[in-house]
Amino acid sequence: MIRKITTLLFATVFLLLASFLPTNVAHADSLNDIPSRSSDEINYLMYQDVITGYPDGTYRPSNSVNRQEAATMVGRALDLNGTKRSTSFPDVHASSYASGYIQSAYEKNIITGYPDRTYKPRNEITRGEMAYLISKAFHLNETSGNQYSDVPNSGALSTAIDKVSTAGIANGYPDGSYKPNKSITREEFALLVARGMNPEYKVDGDDLQVIGEKVVSTGILNVRSGPSTGYSKVGRLTEGTVIKVYKKVGDWWQFAYNGGSAYVHGAYVTDKPTNDGGKYTISIDAGHGDHDGGATANGLLEKEVNLDVAKRVRDYLSNSNINVVMTRDDDSFLELDERVDYAVDHGADTFVSIHSNSYPNESVSGVETFYSSASLSGRAYDSYKLAHFIQNRVVEAMNSNDRGVKDVPYRVIHATPLPSALVELGFLTNDSDAYKLGSSWYRDQAAKAIYLGVIDYYNWKY
Repeated sequence: MIRKITTLLFATVFLLLASFLPTNVAHADSLNDIPSRSSDEINYLMYQDVITGYPDGTYRPSNSVNRQEAATMVGRALDLNGTKRSTSFPDVHASSYASGYIQSAYEKNIITGYPDRTYKPRNEITRGEMAYLISKAFHLNETSGNQYSDVPNSGALSTAIDKVSTAGIANGYPDGSYKPNKSITREEFALLVARGMNPEYKVDGDDLQVIGEKVVSTGILNVRSGPSTGYSKVGRLTEGTVIKVYKKVGDWWQFAYNGGSAYVHGAYVTDKPTNDGGKYTISIDAGHGDHDGGATANGLLEKEVNLDVAKRVRDYLSNSNINVVMTRDDDSFLELDERVDYAVDHGADTFVSIHSNSYPNESVSGVETFYSSASLSGRAYDSYKLAHFIQNRVVEAMNSNDRGVKDVPYRVIHATPLPSALVELGFLTNDSDAYKLGSSWYRDQAAKAIYLGVIDYYNWKY
């Protein structure tokens, strides 16, 4: 009976060690359970004699890796002395297959033991411990501020994980976590060692894929290193900035930033409409022009303000692959019906007219946007929504009095068959409004706001 038990124990230990000891029993091409997603890396390590398969022709990629197995694999990758010998750890005996690699790695300060001076060779290695091991083994020093939702913002663990992430050796999970306490599998560990040995296998940062684009919808948006306000600020974005997003982590978006990734709160970004091949065409109408200067007050001439803002709107829209038809892009003049005809003839699907206001009472101020219900109910409701989207954006951007959205049959928005809106950016006759409309910065804010209002409309409509 004792002999049977001894034989069984020996067989079990042999199978365990076989995958880490050099053997000709199983080679890369003969293993039947290597996942296709990691086959290149695992095969590479096998041909380098860093790992082998089990005698039964399997690799068992989902099996966990313990600390002595990890030391052995890293030791082979670094070509350390693996000769069995006494170690500095009382729980690693000289007869252990891993003793040589453990001692060599310890002498090179690649591995350390526990506070009680043991190594605990059979403990499963975690993803956090792996980060320490790999960063030391491959002399990783560069960091880039990579943060994960379940890793402290600072400290040795954070630094080690940042190093392996920056080096393109390790990455996190789609939910923004790293899971530092999770046991690592044979497949995962093989990937990490292969990436450390051969740059061809490295991942690009978090190996993230862009899933879409968003537009910053607030004046100034803080960029943070992780998905909460508890993480440090690493930059700021201005309203209208287009970002490429990777994934949603709670209420936050992870996006491409400065060669790496960072996070912004989802409440302050909006969708950028998909416009493959220029699906949308909008007509931007700068009110007045040439001999018709429009309102004038406080040293400002309306036609000039309108045109400047309209050109900025055009640029923002064009950068989003939206076709823009300008009724005028210089100091020229068109009659109201000519503006409408020009937009329709050039295939516009939407029409926005930009103006500046005036009033004898200089205390009157604020932003207002008009639409015309006309007799076309579908177009009327679209115009109503367009006007509201623009009004809300411009009021916020200009920090102005909200004079609301109004149904008024102004000719340029009444005669057109297109969904249309006319926005009055402010009163040139009011000192505060005039100051803003005379400022290049505020004009750009107004242009971004109109652009974002149009984006809001397209997202709603399509």
